[in-house]
Amino acid sequence: MTSAHDNSSTTSPNNSMHTKPLQLEDIPILNSENCKIKNRQHVEKIINEFIFGGHTRLQVVSDFDYTITKQRTSNGAPVPSSFGIFEECKSLPSNFVKAARELHDIYRPIEVDPHISNDEKAKAMIEWWTKSGENLMGFTFDLKEIDEIAKKYAYSVRDNTDELFRKLNELNIPVLVFSAGLGNCVNAMLRHAGLLYPNMNVISNFLQFKDDTMLNGFQKPIIHTFNKNEKLLKGTEYYDLVHTRDHIILMGDSLADSGMADGVPSSSHILKIGFLFHHAEEYIEQYMSTFDIVLIDDQTMNVPLALLKLITGNNTSRD
Repeated sequence: MTSAHDNSSTTSPNNSMHTKPLQLEDIPILNSENCKIKNRQHVEKIINEFIFGGHTRLQVVSDFDYTITKQRTSNGAPVPSSFGIFEECKSLPSNFVKAARELHDIYRPIEVDPHISNDEKAKAMIEWWTKSGENLMGFTFDLKEIDEIAKKYAYSVRDNTDELFRKLNELNIPVLVFSAGLGNCVNAMLRHAGLLYPNMNVISNFLQFKDDTMLNGFQKPIIHTFNKNEKLLKGTEYYDLVHTRDHIILMGDSLADSGMADGVPSSSHILKIGFLFHHAEEYIEQYMSTFDIVLIDDQTMNVPLALLKLITGNNTSRD
């Protein structure tokens, strides 16, 4: 990843005048108590590079569960994962729900254990999704059920997500939502929250059907926490669309999410934002070593929104 320009002044496509590089001290939201930055000089350079390059070089890559959705709500209302939404569907056989929760209890601790290598975790995730897919066979299911459940939880997206995604769409900035969850639920949640814009592409696990209504596992390839990255996109129309957009804002809530931009050209500038909530004191050092900006118990999209406004000079008109 290359460093930003070190010039004493720059000429941004958003501003024909020469301006001095921005300093982090000039961005109040990045100096708040819950915003942690390990390498301030690096982040400062990347932000200035983004401003210099303008929005036509920008793309956004984001996780879904507990990144676009909140990690907690102010009134204590539950925030289910995309698979959690699916498991609330009343027509699912009780033995499927029981088996799904047993698999979760076995494999989820492996997924989040900082002492287990990523290679071992990836192997465990493949086992988890393979067994989950095998359980999703041999019974009928109506996708309308997902729609009804997702509608109940549309409130659970982060504050100001609507403004952020609306501006990204207005500017034709591609948004890639990478989720190791259930894509049918992700799409339904985004739609009911008014966020499923034409500039967005969702890569996730989708249900597969036989004879229209009979479930037949997951569509391939299986997306898990440790393989969801832009390498999966090569040869697709979306890759052709974004491969020249070398300025990337990445957002995630797990340490593995930091690799979602793997596969982009090595010359790309990537700003990684990590949302940390559970066990913050225990994980803060790891998160600060992995993400450029770490937001502790921040249930908003205020930081990425502030960065977008800096990049665009508050100009949200189309090219």
